[in-house]
Amino acid sequence: MSGGFSLIVYGTAAPQGSKRHIGKGVMLESSKRLRPWRQDVRFAALEMRPPDWDMTKPMGLVLEFRFLRPKSHYGTKNGITYLKANAPAEPVSARLGDIDKLSRAVLDALTGVVYQDDRQVIELEANKCYLDDYISNPCTYIAIRHV
Repeated sequence: MSGGFSLIVYGTAAPQGSKRHIGKGVMLESSKRLRPWRQDVRFAALEMRPPDWDMTKPMGLVLEFRFLRPKSHYGTKNGITYLKANAPAEPVSARLGDIDKLSRAVLDALTGVVYQDDRQVIELEANKCYLDDYISNPCTYIAIRHV
């Protein structure tokens, strides 16, 4: 990694994309969680960004969205909690959001903080996963580097 840094933003990631028309040409994001999520991303990036960070270069990002499994994925037998055999291995639930909409929320949040415009992002790797246990906190891992 040439000239980069990473951060973890705690909380469940919010997707960006769907908008609703409220009249007179005004459009609002459908997700009420989006604005606070983007603020959390911006704040975490400002905290971790090196003081001499160059915002003008092309960037590469790695995003890993880590989600809690729903309680319905677990069972209990004799006081022991276990992952059910039919629980999906990957987070494909519609309620978690599409990976492109989750990525778009992060890319837009980092505009003016890590780079001048998100068109400077020329490499992007993104994935979604479930946390391995039911007591961890959902979060998003973000690694940013100059390309």
